[in-house]
Amino acid sequence: MRVLITRHAKKRLLDLRQDRITARDIVNAACSIPGRIPAATRFRGFAARSGRTFDLVAKDIPTGRLVITVIGK
Repeated sequence: MRVLITRHAKKRLLDLRQDRITARDIVNAACSIPGRIPAATRFRGFAARSGRTFDLVAKDIPTGRLVITVIGK
């Protein structure tokens, strides 16, 4: 599955709250969500390799899965 990360989500990775969450962590989390996501939906409880937990908001579009934002815990 193709995962697209918005500019907004990439920018948020630079914030302190999302420290130690990588783009690879986001791709792995987005790929682990089963089924189809027709509307933007928040998914909770993913863990980065560093141990940091995070949520993400994603939606399926014709070209793949779009990750709209990342929320670090």
